[in-house]
Amino acid sequence: MPSSHHHEQHYIHRTGWLRASVLGANDGIISVTSLVLGIAASGASSNTLLISCVAGLISGAVSMAAGEYISVKSQSDIEAADLESEARELQRNPHAELKELTQIYISRGLDAELAYQVAVQLSEHNALAAHARDEIGISDAMAAKPLQAAFSSALSFSIGGLLPTLTIIFSPEAYLTPTIAVVGILSLAILGALSSYAGGSSLLKGATRVTLWGILAMVFSTWIGSLFQI
Repeated sequence: MPSSHHHEQHYIHRTGWLRASVLGANDGIISVTSLVLGIAASGASSNTLLISCVAGLISGAVSMAAGEYISVKSQSDIEAADLESEARELQRNPHAELKELTQIYISRGLDAELAYQVAVQLSEHNALAAHARDEIGISDAMAAKPLQAAFSSALSFSIGGLLPTLTIIFSPEAYLTPTIAVVGILSLAILGALSSYAGGSSLLKGATRVTLWGILAMVFSTWIGSLFQI
């Protein structure tokens, strides 16, 4: 006898933290590695590279956290304003709002009678939640979470920026620049594959996309740094 339980795996609920984490880690690897390669191309010492790397890691993590928080908080404020406006309309004219909800369900394929019944039942259960989800497009899975985004970005940037830092500390000075570049490229490929896996998409495409952009940034930074030979 087949099981009565049916479970499907969906990835949309990961959107908030996954986007912030991938952005932070990607930026941490690319920006810090590119910064170090640019300074290395100018002929700077390994001590200077380490100091620059740590400074880039700290400032970048704080910047990512602040930027993500401000950006997502703005989205959260807009969502709150929309919900407040919708709540007022439900109090002032519930019949018009019920008709509006019914029309939404008709446009999605239900016949008029069934659409009305669905609108009535959902409104009786939680009218504001029904309008938020089906009229405005706000749901728990997609709702803006500023603190989560800020923390995810800062933490992932720090992890990404830590890789070139450790490379400088443990690599032989004679092979420092190529080692930093190789570690950066491999890190980006792994990050791209992991983020694609978490999002349910192609690992190869994700790894290739992230790696190519990273290589471009590293090459450009190295070229700029070479123009300022010490």
